[in-house]
Amino acid sequence: MKGGKSKADTSKKSETKLSVKRKGSKAPQKPAKREKAGKDPNKPKRPPSAFFVFMEEFRKSYKEKNPNVNKVAVIGKAGGEKWKSLSTVEKGPYEAKAAKLKTEYNKKMDAYNNQSESGNNAADDEEETSDKSKSEVNDEDNEDEEEESGEDEDDDE
Repeated sequence: MKGGKSKADTSKKSETKLSVKRKGSKAPQKPAKREKAGKDPNKPKRPPSAFFVFMEEFRKSYKEKNPNVNKVAVIGKAGGEKWKSLSTVEKGPYEAKAAKLKTEYNKKMDAYNNQSESGNNAADDEEETSDKSKSEVNDEDNEDEEEESGEDEDDDE
C-alpha cells in the first residue's frame, strides 16, 4: 500500500496528540465563589453624597429647561460638568445638606445595630429555653383561652 496508513499507526498518533492536548488544556483552578449574604430590608440606606444632593435639584431644573431631552446620560454629563464648574462656596449648601443626612444616617445605623444585637440575643435565648415546638405552644395558648371562656360562661349562670 503506497501512501496508506494502517489503523495501528493512526491510533498511536491520535493517542499521543490527545495526551499532549490533555496536558495543555487544563485551565488553572479558580477559587470557589463565596455566597453573598442576604440583604436586610430593614437596614437604613446610605446617605447621598453632596454631588447626588446637587444632582436631585439639577435634574429638576434641567428637565424644565430642556423638556425634550429624555436621555439619562445627557442629563448626567451636563450635571457633572456643572458640578465641576461650581466653586467651593457654591458647593457649600449641598455639602452641608449631605453632612446633615449623614448624621441622621449614623443615628439610624446605631439604632439598627443596637436593635439587631438585642434582637438576635433574645431570639437565641428563646430557642435555648423552649424545648416545645411553636405548634405545641400555640395549642397550650388555645387551651388556656378555652378554659377562661368556659369559666366566664359558668359565672353567668
